Amino acid sequence: MGLIREGIEKVRAFELPVGVWRDGDSIAAPRLALVEWGSCWGDKFYQVYVNGQYAGTTLDADQRKMIVQIPTSLEAAVRIEVFAVVAREGDIDFSDKTGQVTGQGGRVRINFLRSQDLPIDSISHIYFDNGSGKIDYDNPLTDRAMRIWPAWQDKAGFGMSKFGVSDFGYESAAATGFGRGNFGRGLFGLDADMVEWISPTLAAGEYKFAVKITDGVGNESCNESGQVTVVPAARPAERLNVTSFDKETNTLVLGVR
Repeated sequence: MGLIREGIEKVRAFELPVGVWRDGDSIAAPRLALVEWGSCWGDKFYQVYVNGQYAGTTLDADQRKMIVQIPTSLEAAVRIEVFAVVAREGDIDFSDKTGQVTGQGGRVRINFLRSQDLPIDSISHIYFDNGSGKIDYDNPLTDRAMRIWPAWQDKAGFGMSKFGVSDFGYESAAATGFGRGNFGRGLFGLDADMVEWISPTLAAGEYKFAVKITDGVGNESCNESGQVTVVPAARPAERLNVTSFDKETNTLVLGVR
């Protein structure tokens, strides 16, 4: 079934204090938040995701709160989401199903298949157009070349590795294999491995990216993306307090301390 978005309401996150001053001000615990929510479900477990990444699952169907770790975020608000899941899927990480928008927060994630067809000595570079519409292949975004196969033992299949230096008779023992890699998004079996790269923070705009793979003798293969819209996250509000709340009109007035 996957993540269930419907029926979750009143999601709230609180700072956990590690100390309180005499005037009532508190010192927040670093990188911890208490998340609470309401739900119409009585037979589901719940998962919490922080900035699109799995943070934990409840222990039973009655639990409605959880303490999660949050990243140090000085420039952008932290996104916390709660989803319901059936009990048998409680331990499955659905990070790629949360609907996090690519490019939101000023970073872009690029995935490509680490196919067994790629040579053992191949490397990859990431390029982009810096908003100009034409990709600049003279200045890669990656500081150094990324090796597709960090170790020759990872390359699978008889005759696919370098004969005489591979582990003859046990080739593919260190390869990704069924159920160990990106199964469900890659190809069936050993071709189930993905390479993931996350960009540095980019300014707002539309960008195009390219992945270039080069083998040991200089043969190149290049793939370009379509336009990717990058939207930097808004700075979080600070030093707010509740000035008044009208229960009849459901109106909340906030003030700045």
